[in-house]
Amino acid sequence: MNAPTSVPSSISELRPGAITRTTLALFAGASGDHNPIHIDIDSAKASGMDDVFAHGMLSMAYLGRLLTDWIPQSRILELTTRFTAITPVHAEPVLRAEIRDTEVVDGQERARLDLEVELADGTTTLKGTAVVAL
Repeated sequence: MNAPTSVPSSISELRPGAITRTTLALFAGASGDHNPIHIDIDSAKASGMDDVFAHGMLSMAYLGRLLTDWIPQSRILELTTRFTAITPVHAEPVLRAEIRDTEVVDGQERARLDLEVELADGTTTLKGTAVVAL
C-alpha cells in the first residue's frame, strides 16, 4: 500500500560531514571498538589498505541518528542493515531513508523504510530497512 499523503515519502537526509581521524578515534572510544585498522595507519597498511577507514557501526550509528531525528527511538521496531563497501577516512557520507510502504498491524500504523548510505563518488556503503510505528 502506498504511503498516505500525511506521511512523507522520504525523510530529510543526514550529512554528518567528513569522517576524520578524530571522528574514528572518538567513535573507537565511545564504542569500545579499538580495532587498529580503523585508527592506526600502519595496521591498516599491514592489512592491505591504503589508509584507515570507518567502523561499519559508525554508519549504523548515523542511520540511527537519521531515524531519531525524524521519529522517537521508541517507535523504531526493526533496523536491518548490510554493509556493501568501506567508508574511507575523509569520505562524506550521505544517509537517506525513503518510505517504501505503510500498513496497519494490530491497529498500529507502520512504515517500512529503505535505507542507504552513499559517498560523493556514488559508492553505496550500507543498505538496509527499518520498520517504524507512526
